[in-house]
Formats: sequence, structure tokens, C-alpha cells
Amino acid sequence: MSDRFDLVLRQVKLADGRVVDVGVGGGRFADIAPRLPISDNDIDGTGKLLIPGLHDHHIHLLATAARMQSVDLAGLIDPDSIIAALRSRAAEIAPGEWVRAVGYDERAAGIPDRRLLDMWLPDHPLRLQDRTGALWVLNSAGLALIGDAPWPAAVETGPNGTPSGRIWRGDDWLRGQIGNQPPSLGVLSRQLANWGVTAVTDAGANNGPDEAAILSDAIRSGVLLQKLTLMGREDLPDGTDYQLGPVKLLFDERELPELNDIVARIRTARAIGRPVAAHCVTEAELVTYLAALAAADGAQKGDRIEHGSLIPSSLIADIAQFKLTVVANPGFIARRGDRYLTEVDPLDVSNLHRLASLSAHKVALLAGSDAPYGPANPWVAIAAAIHRRTPMGAIVGADEVLSSDAALSLFTSDASITPVAVADCCLIAADWTDQVRDDDEPNPVLATFIGGQLV
Repeated sequence: MSDRFDLVLRQVKLADGRVVDVGVGGGRFADIAPRLPISDNDIDGTGKLLIPGLHDHHIHLLATAARMQSVDLAGLIDPDSIIAALRSRAAEIAPGEWVRAVGYDERAAGIPDRRLLDMWLPDHPLRLQDRTGALWVLNSAGLALIGDAPWPAAVETGPNGTPSGRIWRGDDWLRGQIGNQPPSLGVLSRQLANWGVTAVTDAGANNGPDEAAILSDAIRSGVLLQKLTLMGREDLPDGTDYQLGPVKLLFDERELPELNDIVARIRTARAIGRPVAAHCVTEAELVTYLAALAAADGAQKGDRIEHGSLIPSSLIADIAQFKLTVVANPGFIARRGDRYLTEVDPLDVSNLHRLASLSAHKVALLAGSDAPYGPANPWVAIAAAIHRRTPMGAIVGADEVLSSDAALSLFTSDASITPVAVADCCLIAADWTDQVRDDDEPNPVLATFIGGQLV
């Protein structure tokens, strides 16, 4: 009986085709060989693939956990169905408690205001978030709990100064007014582990000391199982529980900041030794970011484009020249692809969520879920990268498909199964490509290990 290993995974298949035993000790891969001595904890991996654990490179942890505890309006475009969902939730809670709803689709009734929400739910304070995450709308009961003017710029007001109920990118201010407790991350973390996710990058643009403290507490208490990289503001502190990520630049095409202001933030990030990552959903946002990088003396290692939802072919060479990493969200094709085909200019459809064309220009590619705004299951995104299929079976960007291995590497490229590497890995079914092709909610993961521990 060997005491060298805490765990031995027997006869697993690696990416290079070898069938081996993998010994784990002290939270790391200790040895890889055709046969290893028997240990006290052997797991039969015959017929299974051993891959590095998945890393969701762009997720919003607290927002995703909150969504799991909210009324989910995704897919509801009939106002009566929305009203029924809101009132059903209100009937379950005490009078005066907030109803929180997310995923509202503007096809239902346009962009609502407080008067519309008053008709939908008059008796409970209601806060409703649109599907993009950029807008919150409060009903009159909710506004009454917040207080009076002066209102910040995020709060939309009419000519007489009365708030419409719409709050654009005002999450921090709204959270401060409501004073609600952060949601528990336990259920979300366990679900991510079930999908093979062993590491996450929280991409919140407003992450600062408060968010760092919440997430650190979740890690130390064992509630958050995954390794964490934390993006956010310039004042985001170093931490022992997480890796410090890029400074997140969030700008909206509706109201783009001055170029000099973006350049100043990039230079501040350089001064504190952090790369930058910019939210680039539209062409205008991408062009603005590239111009700001050029004015700030170019990109540096670790600089990223988040989403890259619409990249014209004319800009691919610039992205490659800057050596930027594009963090894509192919899962949106699997969830919103049919909308793209009806709402996006046909000339732009080929520019949506590029993958293969970027790879051909040697642009580094990663992927994230963008949950809660995209599907949290990484296998949905992996499937979309391979097949580019919409919910109705149409294909968006057939020229942008990736091979199965390349699609998987979007979530695994920063890890390896080699001696002394941290033992974050998962066993998956040998026919995983068939599963992701045929299942709307694929999950080929059979077991997940973080630091050598079965989670």
C-alpha cells in the first residue's frame, strides 16, 4: 500500500491519448505513470477522460447567486405571464418585503417605468432588472423606501425632477439605499462544481473593498469552492484568498466617456501594476477601447476585451497587433441566437461572437459565461463554440466554429495535468462531444476535484 498518494485516478485517458494512473498528493499531481502502486483511495477512471478543471473567465458571482433567489423573467414576453410570476412571488413573502425580478425582456412591454410596474405589482416594493443587467426599474412602493432627491445621475428623472423608476448602471447606489444582505454563494458554487468549474474570474466593474471582503469570507468559510480571480476598480485590494485581476473598464455606447478619461484610467492601472479589461459589446465600444489603448502607448500583457460581441473583420488585425486576449461568450448564441437573426443587421451577423477568425489571426481566446446574463453552464458555451446553433436550430456564423478540443480549451487553457501542478481537474464522459451536440443542457462531468479533493 503506497503512502505517496492521497488519491489515485486509475487508467484515465489524457488529452494526448495516453491511458495512465494519476497520483495526487498534497493537493497536487504527484505522479503520472502507466501503473502506480495501490493507494488507500483509488478511483476507477476506466473509459473516462481526465481534463483540467474548467475556468469560467467572466462571471458575476453575487449577481448570479442573487438571480437564483429572484423571480426569473427570462423568456417571458407576455405581460400577463410576467404579472403572474411577480404576484406569485409576492404571495409567498411578508407584506412590505421586496420582490426582486431579473431577466426582463423588453419585447414584453418596451422599457417599463414605475407607472407600469405599479400596475403589475402595486402592493409590494418591486425592483426589476432588464436582461442586459444595465437597467433596474423600481415601482412607486420601491422608490418610497429609498427617499427623496437629490438623485444621482444614474436615476432617470422627468422635467419636474420626479424619478421615472429607471436606474441605469446604478447598482452600487441602489444597493446602498436598500441595504440588503449579499446572497449566499453556496448553491451556485456547488452547481458550478457539478459542471466541472474549479476556477472563476469575477468580472464586476464595481468590485472594490466591500465585494472583496464578501468573496474572501465565502472562500475562507468554504462556501465558495472555486479558485477566484477578482477584477474590478482601481481600489480593489490585494488579497490572500484570491488573485487580483485586471482593472475593469465599463462604458456604454449610450453615453461613452471622454477618451482622455479612459486613457487616464489605463495609465492608473499601469501605475499600480494591473492590466485592463474593457466591456466591448458594440463596435463603438470596441473602437473606443482600441483608441484609448493607442493613446495610452499600447496594450500590455494581460489586457483583455470582454465579450467582443461584435467585431468587424477590419478590426481583427488591430486586436492581434495589440496582443489582446478576447474573452468570448459563445453561450449567447445558444440562448439568444434566434433574436440575433431577427434583430441584428444582416451585414453584422457574421461579426457576432467571433472565434475561428480570431484564432486564425493568433488572437488569444478565453471564454466565460457572463452569468447571470448568459447561461452559467459552461458546456452550453462549449457546445455553441463547436456548433454555433441557436435554440431553433439555425446556425450563426458557420465560419466561426471551433474544433472540440479548441472549444474546450476556451475554459481549460490556463491549467494542465502535469506533475506538481495543482490538482484541479474533472473526469468526463468519453463521448462528451456527442452529449454537447444532442443535449440542450449538457453536462458530461462525472467527478470534479479541487486541490485534489472530490467536490
